[in-house]
Amino acid sequence: MVPILLVLLLALILFGAGFAVKVLWWIALAVLVLWLLGFFVRGTTAGGGRGRWYRW
Repeated sequence: MVPILLVLLLALILFGAGFAVKVLWWIALAVLVLWLLGFFVRGTTAGGGRGRWYRW
């Protein structure tokens, strides 16, 4: 009985990790798209140069 429970627990952990990794990939893709949009659609600064729309 214990080995079956351990296998089920391992399967549950691996499923959860796989789901978390998939979600992190989607978040990374969204951040990349936002960064690219900010890179191409950035405004001009008061000095005439082109500045960044984000603070970091």
